[in-house]
Amino acid sequence: MTLDVLAPSGSEARLAPVPPRHAAAFCFALLTTACALASFVFACATPFAAFAVIAAAMLPLRTALPVMLGAWLVNQGIGFGALHYPVDANTLAWGAMIGAAALSATATARGVLQALHASPAPLAFAAALLGAYTAYELVLLAATPALGGAASFTLPIVARLGLTSAAWLVGLVAVSEIVRLLAPLASRRATS
Repeated sequence: MTLDVLAPSGSEARLAPVPPRHAAAFCFALLTTACALASFVFACATPFAAFAVIAAAMLPLRTALPVMLGAWLVNQGIGFGALHYPVDANTLAWGAMIGAAALSATATARGVLQALHASPAPLAFAAALLGAYTAYELVLLAATPALGGAASFTLPIVARLGLTSAAWLVGLVAVSEIVRLLAPLASRRATS
């Protein structure tokens, strides 16, 4: 049985836990909340690839990119404000590269989801995550000659972070499905 939340509809959305008019606000709230949780737990290892797939599945690209930018800003605000990242040129440059990588991952995920629009949701989401994670990591890897940090791109580290992104993607899709299932109950209670 396929989950309705994952079924492609007549609109562009592959993931639709709320009506289209509320999708951007819901996605922004979901991703900024998830980003805040991930930022405190993982610091620099926030699963932006998973967030990119969610944004790309829920929103058109022109809306998904600003939502991802918002999630990235939450991450940076927590990093510099609460986790006391050093305010120096290298750290600021890495922050900017993480933002660029998150946007690249979102565009890639959107492209994969569009290319696989007729495919079963699990396959489309897995391929979108693989593409988004690859794009994300390649943008960051490209920055290492100038910013350092190439030692963080070992297979065990990249694989662990990829699995973390996969787990976050499953969790965020589950939250979306729960919201989709509970929304009719909430609207019935509101009209009673």
